[in-house]
Amino acid sequence: MDIKIIRSPRRRLTVSARQIGNCLLVRAPENISEKHLEKIIGKFKIKFERKRIKEELDKSESISEIARRLNEKYFANALKINSIEYVTTQNSKYGCCNYSSGRIRISHKVGRMPVWVRDYVIIHEMAHLLEPNHSKEFWDIVCRYALCERARGYLMAAGIEVEEATLPNAVSTNETV
Repeated sequence: MDIKIIRSPRRRLTVSARQIGNCLLVRAPENISEKHLEKIIGKFKIKFERKRIKEELDKSESISEIARRLNEKYFANALKINSIEYVTTQNSKYGCCNYSSGRIRISHKVGRMPVWVRDYVIIHEMAHLLEPNHSKEFWDIVCRYALCERARGYLMAAGIEVEEATLPNAVSTNETV
C-alpha cells in the first residue's frame, strides 16, 4: 500500500486517513513528530486491512444465509438469531455468542478456513443459544454435526486453546471456540 502524507499548518491535533485505491492518504499537522506519525499510520493500516478483510468475507457467501441454512438443517428453525457477523477484532476465540441477545460473532479467521470447519464453529455458537455452557447437553447438540470431531481436530491443529468440557465418547477437553 502506498502512503501519501499531507502535512498542514492548519491542523493542530488530529491525523486522518482514507484509502483511495491502493493509496493511504494521510492528513497530519505539520509539527507532528515522524515517530508519532509512523505509529498512527501503523494503526490506520491495521484498521483499513481489517475493513478490507471484512468486506471480502461479506462478498462471499453471506454468513446470515449460512446460519439460516444450518438452523434449518440442525435446529429445525428453532433458533432466533438476531445477528451474526464476521468480526476482525476477535483474535483469541473463533466465535462467541450472547445467548440473551441472540448475537453471534465469528472471527474473520474462520471465514478463511475450510467450509466444514466454518460450519462447525457456527453450529457451536448457535448451540449456545440453547445451552449457554459446555455441558453434556450442549455437546450432544453440537455433535449432531457429522464433521464435529474432524473440525475440532482441525482447530486444535491450528493452535486453538482447548479447555475441559464433557464430550461424549471423547477425552475430556476444554475448548474455547
